[in-house]
Amino acid sequence: MLDESLFLPGQDISAYHPARSLMNVPRNCDLYHQEPSRPIDTIIVADTIEELMNEMDVSGGSLVASVACDSAQTTGHILGELRSFKAGHNRPRSRGDRAEVFEGIGQSWIGCIVGGGYLLNAVTEGPPNERLYGNFPDYTLLPEDR
Repeated sequence: MLDESLFLPGQDISAYHPARSLMNVPRNCDLYHQEPSRPIDTIIVADTIEELMNEMDVSGGSLVASVACDSAQTTGHILGELRSFKAGHNRPRSRGDRAEVFEGIGQSWIGCIVGGGYLLNAVTEGPPNERLYGNFPDYTLLPEDR
């Protein structure tokens, strides 16, 4: 339930959903294979690093991930192999916590790259036949500075 005192009086809050964490999502559930786009975190327990990485990449990649580990070397290995655009080590990351390029790979992101100077390109009309930076069904174009 949302605390209505946190919103403006009369504000339409029908599109807001309280955050949720789900554990042990069944493998035959769509949510298991797709990255949620709502305030939902799925939690898995893994016995090996390989199992952890496979589970974290099951949707083809993610926009944001966090890895909590005592070993900086192990964390570096995991983050180096993980298909996530932004990742935090022993701290959460957010898609909006820095003014930086923001995009993803796999099914985690379809559309224009936003963040930094790319937001303007994503929301304005450019020259004819312009190919925007992003991940689209018929092409993927990534900037060199990502």
